[in-house]
Amino acid sequence: MAIVKVFLLVLAVLPIVLADTPANCTYDDLVGRWVFKVSAGGGDNTLNCTSPGPVDHMVIVDLKFPDVALDVTYGHEGYWTLIYNQGFEVVLNNKKYFAFSKYVKEGEKYKSMCDETLPGWSHNVVGTDWACYVGTKNQTRNRPRSETLVDPMKQLYKTDYELINNINSAQNSWTAGVYPEYEKMTVEEMLRRRGGRASMMASKPSPAPVTEKVRKLAETLPPSFDWRTINGQNFVSPVRNQGGCGSCYAFGSLAMHEARLRIASNNTKQTVFAPQEVVSCSEYSQGCEGGFPYLIAGKYAEDFGLVEESCSPYVGMDTPCKKTTCKRYYGTDYKYVGGFYGGCNEELMRMELVKNGPITVAFEVYPDFEAYKSGIYHHVFAGDRYGHSFDPFELTNHAVLVVGYGADSTTGEKFWSVKNSWGAGWGEKGYFRIRRGTDECAIESIAVVSFPIFP
Repeated sequence: MAIVKVFLLVLAVLPIVLADTPANCTYDDLVGRWVFKVSAGGGDNTLNCTSPGPVDHMVIVDLKFPDVALDVTYGHEGYWTLIYNQGFEVVLNNKKYFAFSKYVKEGEKYKSMCDETLPGWSHNVVGTDWACYVGTKNQTRNRPRSETLVDPMKQLYKTDYELINNINSAQNSWTAGVYPEYEKMTVEEMLRRRGGRASMMASKPSPAPVTEKVRKLAETLPPSFDWRTINGQNFVSPVRNQGGCGSCYAFGSLAMHEARLRIASNNTKQTVFAPQEVVSCSEYSQGCEGGFPYLIAGKYAEDFGLVEESCSPYVGMDTPCKKTTCKRYYGTDYKYVGGFYGGCNEELMRMELVKNGPITVAFEVYPDFEAYKSGIYHHVFAGDRYGHSFDPFELTNHAVLVVGYGADSTTGEKFWSVKNSWGAGWGEKGYFRIRRGTDECAIESIAVVSFPIFP
């Protein structure tokens, strides 16, 4: 993968140091030989790895592009995946190893140390016998990066009427409009609605090439499909509103589990899960400053489980984690569509969607999207007061749920049907349609799936 161009970084000030990850590490940085220094096992998922403790044993691993992990000592093969540009997870010898990449602050800048990890977690694949570990790469080109610290924008958001007029004048595929409630929020809160400051650091890969086998299988799929209208039933949970907290990663991830649990139970289990518990308790994410669906829809759901909304009602802010005895619902077999970060494409997404249910995706929210009212969205560079523009190597910053696909009956324009987390009064009753087949705003590049374990 090409070296990623970095556009923006804002420091997230969080109480848990391990969750704050202003690192920027690519495949090129991570591929190579790693030594994992692992502490003694025997812990559970409450294990605190801030200070890993004495080294019990070492594991030597070769990470190969794009997803092969090789145990150097015994020759066993497993797999690994980059998690955006923040860290990586390795599954090898029936063990899982996850850690964020290391970084250090130098004045007002950050230097990524992509040949080391922060203290991370290791456990067996069934989620017991936890240990801590630190990874060090002993073959590295050692190419540090520096990113500029940007001060938060605390002023109230102002509607850009010129931008809205320019959008509607430039095209007729979709309609932009005014949302008065936006002007009650700060620019920082609007930024959080796009995904949060921390998740803006995630780089955008290109969709993977489509093999002939996948192409032929995709041709057998129906021309349109929507989990809200299957034989008169709706298998998608109600639209919710994340407010000014950058918790879209939790809403998009939990919405997938809600829908897939409804599908598995033929709508007899209509559970609504609690994003607030994830925001407050997950060390795999950054609270209201953002996070990544792979780590929540997948790893957190498998390692810790999800609780119902009534157990931890949503308040839309960072709050202390409260221990609870509420029932937990678990997931399993989480992965990026295509098997690894960067292996996704439109055909694989449609196949997964039809076969197993809605999927969580990330895409880039530009200022024009915030004004979306209806139609098939595509980014319109109409100019705005903050000087945003489009670039094919821009970032992804917002997580949502793809529930269906189709094409406009008049124009033939293909689209995805997507559930947002900005309330039912936004867009098309809380949903939006976006161009399909063109990787519009990176929406076809990094889809994530997980499978709820039927309670």
